[in-house]
Amino acid sequence: MGRVFKFLIVVLAVLVAALAAYGGKGYVDAKLASDDLRIKANKLIAEGRSGADLGAERLNWLLRVQDPAFLDHGGVDFNTAGAGATTISQSVAKRLAFKQFQPGIGKVRQTGYALGLEQSLTKDQILALWLDTAEMGRGPSGWMTGFFEASFLVFGLPPSEVTDTEFLRLVAVLIAPASFDLLQSDEKLVDRTERIERMLEGDCAPLDHGDVWLEGCR
Repeated sequence: MGRVFKFLIVVLAVLVAALAAYGGKGYVDAKLASDDLRIKANKLIAEGRSGADLGAERLNWLLRVQDPAFLDHGGVDFNTAGAGATTISQSVAKRLAFKQFQPGIGKVRQTGYALGLEQSLTKDQILALWLDTAEMGRGPSGWMTGFFEASFLVFGLPPSEVTDTEFLRLVAVLIAPASFDLLQSDEKLVDRTERIERMLEGDCAPLDHGDVWLEGCR
């Protein structure tokens, strides 16, 4: 029994070391890519496609839905109600660091990359990259990528100029873009948008850290 126990300890130690190395690779990859990413982010900001260009109130709405502690955490968030398993930093890491993301072990490298981004870029730069790469669902000419792009394609206006409801519809699809339809009547999208509205108005709150679908606002 003692030999079996020792063997299991060794196997566990090897697995932990391998996972740590894989996460470390993500961190190093982000640091190596940081100069190019910084240039790209600054270009987006200069073009008026940053979080600040949403307007202060609407940026606050977006963050409260997507990543409530974004401005304070270092890339991961295990506690904030409604935050879920993926922060904005982890989300953009998934799109920047992988040609094809595989759940499970891929989360380790994704998290390492997110931590590297947080050490290398400002919050404004990370947010600009995230907005630019956000998957937004089906549009008039096919799949849409980019929060600003989707706003122009669907509503003909930047997100700072659409109605409040239209803006929140854009926010609502971010959780599962393939599941919603911005182009026509969609009861599921209406329901999620209404839940977001109730949460923002203070009428309800996420049940816990994992309540990204706002079951607490049914």
